Amino acid sequence: MKRITVIGAGNVGATLVYELVRRALAQEVLIVDINQPLTQGKALDMWETSPLHNFSTRVRGVGNDYEATKGSSIVIMTAGMARKPGMSRDDLVEINAKIMRDVAENVKKYSPEAILIVVTNPLDVMTYAAFLGTGFPRQRVFGMAGVLDTARYRAFIAEALNISPRDIQAMLLGGHGDSMVPLPRYTTVGGIPISELMPADQLQAIVERTKQGGKELVDLLGVSAWYAPGAAAAEMVEAVVKNERRVLPVCAGLAGEYGLSDLHIGVPVILGENGVEKVLELKLDKNEFELLQKSAESVKQVMKQLDDMKIF
Repeated sequence: MKRITVIGAGNVGATLVYELVRRALAQEVLIVDINQPLTQGKALDMWETSPLHNFSTRVRGVGNDYEATKGSSIVIMTAGMARKPGMSRDDLVEINAKIMRDVAENVKKYSPEAILIVVTNPLDVMTYAAFLGTGFPRQRVFGMAGVLDTARYRAFIAEALNISPRDIQAMLLGGHGDSMVPLPRYTTVGGIPISELMPADQLQAIVERTKQGGKELVDLLGVSAWYAPGAAAAEMVEAVVKNERRVLPVCAGLAGEYGLSDLHIGVPVILGENGVEKVLELKLDKNEFELLQKSAESVKQVMKQLDDMKIF
């Protein structure tokens, strides 16, 4: 792949860029941000590590010059106001929607065939905003949420059981945040159901911690997390670049799956070179289905808030 563009030179964006160049996923990775010296400085600093980490991918900071990104195969949107202590993701809607509108117009203009991956919060609604702003097919506009959330979930389980997180498989659905729907029934450790290794009340406590995973880090750091979100986004990019057809939970546009339409929300998909190759519909029990519908209603409320602003 020739060119990948990351929009936003903050902590998440810079971490993501470094993951991309270390994984050699493109010939060139560009950083876009209104702060041009920042993009140039971070790009130069990363490039100077190339002899130490043995990568050849060129990384360039281009400031706010979207024309320089022309023909990007993948664009990852990380720009926007970060969540601060006391703020919910929903508080960010108006500010970040206006930023998304400008980004979407430029992506559509200069990279009309690109896949657009959204990391900006509030994730589900900003992915919907990117979809509206670009007019791209839903398969090419999706968000990073479930990969991060399941990583947190798996890390917490590994910590509790004192085992490697590599052996833990998990899945979750729903919105990115308090309304997410972890699925303990689909959680295994080396193929063993989690219910055989951990009491239900302990697992429920981990589920609740996962739901508050972002807030926990904001309270500790004073800003949003960046290492895990950056790595999670890179995992998705790698699945697309290498056409791995990974089964991953992402914020995808639905058209009838799970009884939901005209919204973007977390579901398991097959992720490959065309983006979302297929949405996988799990057989949910009554409680899981009801929780997903409740999560969808929460997302729709914020979508209405966005629609009422008439930004798109």
